[in-house]
Amino acid sequence: MKATLEVDDHHWWYRGRRRIIRAELDRLPLTPAARVLDAGCGSGRTLEELVDYGDPSGIELDEDAAGLASARGIAEVQVGRLEQLPWPTETFDLITCLDVIEHIADDRVALAELRRVCKPGGFMLLTVPAYQALWSLHDDANHHHRRYSRRSLSAAVTGAGWSVVRMSSFNTVLLAPAAAIRLGQRRFGTRNGYTTDLDLGPRWLNNALEQPLRFEAGWLRRGRTLPAGLSLLAVLRKPWTDA
Repeated sequence: MKATLEVDDHHWWYRGRRRIIRAELDRLPLTPAARVLDAGCGSGRTLEELVDYGDPSGIELDEDAAGLASARGIAEVQVGRLEQLPWPTETFDLITCLDVIEHIADDRVALAELRRVCKPGGFMLLTVPAYQALWSLHDDANHHHRRYSRRSLSAAVTGAGWSVVRMSSFNTVLLAPAAAIRLGQRRFGTRNGYTTDLDLGPRWLNNALEQPLRFEAGWLRRGRTLPAGLSLLAVLRKPWTDA
């Protein structure tokens, strides 16, 4: 459990993604009294960020991770599935769902249920892995069902009743080297089997790998987008009225 907390708190990917998320959330018209849900909250590190945007809650399928999130003492944390959320209809002003729906067999069911608990006019910030062509041992090891293109992500979210406010790629700088490594592994295999991408490594390398995401966060904060990257983000809104 300590290792999980160390990774969530200090790994370059999670630190960098938190910068990206804050850059997007800072642009949303939220009130101080906003109710916020982190759907698939893991060990709860993102909940610590969401305190700045309202009153956070979390839900997590893994009981051990949910216990870590609850132990942070900053939010209500439920154990459960995104397809069956335990909150009443129209509870939340903002939902974050960060690299979660690719783990769900029927993503549209989860997206529709998230829409149910969102207030009319409320927002959801969604991140997913990009490019099905980059499917690799990483996806198998993490029990992904799919990676997304802009078209497939847009179809999934609009099919569940969301409106797309904006969409952008991120983790752009590392796209080419990561693609070369993953495609090489798929073609030629690996000598020692799959090893996780989430080792902390030396501090200097961890800091260096975070720098591109720091720059990307500044770019996105200005309302700009990135054309390609290992990940996609979408800012979604629940319509004020159903068509």
